[in-house]
Amino acid sequence: MTWREKIKKVILTPNFMTLSRIVAVPVIVVLLMSESRLATSMAALLFSLASITDYFDGYLARTRGLETKLGKILDPLADKLLVASTLVMLVSLGFIQGWIACVIIGRELAVTGLRCVLVENGQDVAASWLGKYKVGFQIAAIIPLTLHYAYLGINFNAIGNFFLYGALIFTIWSGLDYFIRARKFVF
Repeated sequence: MTWREKIKKVILTPNFMTLSRIVAVPVIVVLLMSESRLATSMAALLFSLASITDYFDGYLARTRGLETKLGKILDPLADKLLVASTLVMLVSLGFIQGWIACVIIGRELAVTGLRCVLVENGQDVAASWLGKYKVGFQIAAIIPLTLHYAYLGINFNAIGNFFLYGALIFTIWSGLDYFIRARKFVF
C-alpha cells in the first residue's frame, strides 16, 4: 500500500472526521475573533466543511461497519463543541442575542445528561427526526450568521436569523420530546 493510499484510508475513517471537527473549533474561534469579512467568511467555510463531516462520519461508520465506542462518544461531543463554541462567538460579536445561545446550549447539555442516564438504564438514545431538523436548522442558521455581512446584496444576517428562530423552535420542541419520551426511565 502506497503512502497516498494509507493517508486516504485514514482520512476516510469516521473517527478521523470526528476529530477534524474538534480541531476545527479553535480555528473557527480564532477566525471569528478577528471580526474581518475575510476571517468570518473563512470561519463560515470551515464551519460548513466541519458540518458536512458530521453526515459522512456517521454514514461511513454505519455502512462500512466502522462504529466504535470512541466514535459514539466523540461524535455528539464534537457536534456540541462546534455548535456551542460558534454560538458563543456569535454572541460575543453581537451577531445574535445571548439568550438564544443559552437556550440552545442549555438544551444540548440537558439532553446529553439525560442520554447518560438512559445509557445507564440500557435504553435507546437515538436522535428523533426532531433532533435531525434541529441540527439542520442550527447549521442553516450558523453559516449565514457567521458570514454576517451583506455580500452581492444578500443580507446573510437576516437569512441566518430566520433559520436561527427555526432552530430555536426545534431545539425546544426536540428537547421536550426527548424528556417526555424518557420520563418513565428517569422519574
